[in-house]
Amino acid sequence: MITRSPSLLHCSAPDEPDLPAPGGWQRQLAGAIRDPAELCRRLGLDASLVPGAEAGHALFEVRVPEAFAARMRHADPQDPLLRQVLPLSDEQSTPSGYVTDPLQEAQHTARRGLIHKYAGRVLLITSPACAVNCRYCFRRHFPYQDNAPSRSQWDDTLDYLRDDVSLREAILSGGDPLAASDRQLSWLVERLDAISHLKRLRMHTRLPVVIPDRVDGPLLDWLGKTRLQKVMVLHINHANEIDDAVIRACQRLARSGVTLLNQSVILKGVNDSVDALEDLSERLFEAGILPYYLHAFDPVVGAAHFDVSDQRADALVDELRTRLPGFLMPTLVREIPGEASKTPL
Repeated sequence: MITRSPSLLHCSAPDEPDLPAPGGWQRQLAGAIRDPAELCRRLGLDASLVPGAEAGHALFEVRVPEAFAARMRHADPQDPLLRQVLPLSDEQSTPSGYVTDPLQEAQHTARRGLIHKYAGRVLLITSPACAVNCRYCFRRHFPYQDNAPSRSQWDDTLDYLRDDVSLREAILSGGDPLAASDRQLSWLVERLDAISHLKRLRMHTRLPVVIPDRVDGPLLDWLGKTRLQKVMVLHINHANEIDDAVIRACQRLARSGVTLLNQSVILKGVNDSVDALEDLSERLFEAGILPYYLHAFDPVVGAAHFDVSDQRADALVDELRTRLPGFLMPTLVREIPGEASKTPL
């Protein structure tokens, strides 16, 4: 049996040679672009896009960190990173079948900020905030104001986890869990660590991608102290999202004993081609990240213009399978409300 070295369980963050300055990510988060007209100006886009961007912004506000905007092609409205974050007038359309809660999460909220849909694991809304507002987000209408636990309510949630001995995994989600302070996250993870039947800590996050400096000493410190196996599921949809700073952040996480996976969403105009999906898997592996899921689009109000049909998605994945080794093939899935797991397509 392989045993871990104590040094992996209690890593010393100051020994890292390339750590960002502590707290720098918070300044970058606060300085994210929040004005759609400013985003258009910064990227040299035609002024004709501004009215539609402002209309979409009124429905779901713009938030784009500088580090992510810097990877976008100047003056290209079809840039695959820009398309994920730029509001369009199309968001005002409400086609049949598009709803505000496509996964029916409200029916599975067992406690304030706790979603329990699947056996053996629960999802904790650790932060209502995101570092970037993705226009296709299935939680763009989520009632975060009703799912932000106080400290006493967190105690109630932790009691729920303690009482259910079938649970093996706690999933930190949001918003983005890494938008929470390290003090809060350390407090929470320490208490999860003390629940003996929990084995794994999973985090679903976009922050190490859009602000790589989030992976700093304080984050690595509390990650290194937990006995729980650590899995981080990143959300990367296009190879251009992965620059050298993202790779360095992933290397820091891997040295702290974090298993890195990726889930993406198949999106029209972003990655709905075999070349784009192939490049994404190859670039992920270069960064030390394994492809995990390729999600079929969730029909959320305001994002219908991203939809790719299941027939088209199946055809793309069939061709992708001829180009990639099996370990670089993400599983194409759809999350169907009421099912006991995600459903492969």
